[in-house]
Amino acid sequence: WKALSSETVFKRTVKFGFATEEDKDLVQRFKVTKFPTIIMQRGSKAEIKETYNGEMKFLPLKDWVGVFSESGMGDKVAGGAAGKEEASIEEAKPWLVQEVPELTAKSQADICFKGEGLCVIYLKDGEISAAETDMLTGLSKKFTSQLSDRGAKMKWMWMNLQVETAFKALFEPSELPSAVVFNPHKRLRFAKLDHGEDGEVKGNEKSISDLLDKVLGGDARFKMVPGQKLPGWAKREAAGKKAEL
Repeated sequence: WKALSSETVFKRTVKFGFATEEDKDLVQRFKVTKFPTIIMQRGSKAEIKETYNGEMKFLPLKDWVGVFSESGMGDKVAGGAAGKEEASIEEAKPWLVQEVPELTAKSQADICFKGEGLCVIYLKDGEISAAETDMLTGLSKKFTSQLSDRGAKMKWMWMNLQVETAFKALFEPSELPSAVVFNPHKRLRFAKLDHGEDGEVKGNEKSISDLLDKVLGGDARFKMVPGQKLPGWAKREAAGKKAEL
């Protein structure tokens, strides 16, 4: 813990605290039921709380803290017009704090293509539902726990193929919803969910879990991205702003 708090970048961007089981008020306030427990608070008003679920070792802890430290979480960015309230980085980049963010032109570098690990992309024909988000969050926690001692990492997200039509052409899902596991490192490639000859396999918790088990077991078939170049991203109009490039 002392080593983490002394790390060069963390000293500048993160505040560390320590409490014991005897600190009843804090234990009750943060609803701690087991020890040790590590909780992160972030956001412009410390409104977001997240509990660490990985292995209690320096390197995985450093990676977990580093995701938010390196992205400038909690820093302030100036408003576009004088007199406007400052917004936190989290408000400017909401995908950094979402459990299952949407993969778009703006978010892609932060949540998938410029970071470590594999990208688990849930493919939808339209918007994602709250139930689907909960399902993916549950899978994320399950596999994060399984991978904590293997040095592997998976990042979870979803994509609206009604909008991102070029990626629909790339992934060619036989039905939706579906999923792909994308490896964005060195050689761009992806493994997709097999829905069966008659579409009997639906894109649900079980089939996605089975796909990930195949990937982790080395049994999944990965397809190379043609030309090793990602398709073009959809241009999205933002209110009062130019289209997203």
